[in-house]
Amino acid sequence: MNVADRLSFFPALYNVTENPKMGMWLLYVTIVALSILVYKLGFAQKLPLGKSIMIYIFLAAGCTILTALGIFLPITEGLVVAALILIIYKIRLHQSKKQQSVRQSNGG
Repeated sequence: MNVADRLSFFPALYNVTENPKMGMWLLYVTIVALSILVYKLGFAQKLPLGKSIMIYIFLAAGCTILTALGIFLPITEGLVVAALILIIYKIRLHQSKKQQSVRQSNGG
């Protein structure tokens, strides 16, 4: 049984089996970046600087577990899909608000 055949897309892309140290760091950075993007697009609120720093520290700590799971499970791929859905939602929301403001300025 070959372990490389069971890897999900991103660990296979980063060659986790041939260069585990660099591959895992790349996977971790990718998961942290995507998690921050999903958090900012979907859940972030205006918070004081100290609370924001604490959130990002705990987010980065939680991503270590996700990185370990992300070797064989599609964690990174799920974050990519979530980010794409939230980006599409934000674009549609922006267009909707823009249309409403144009209708209101035209009187109705």
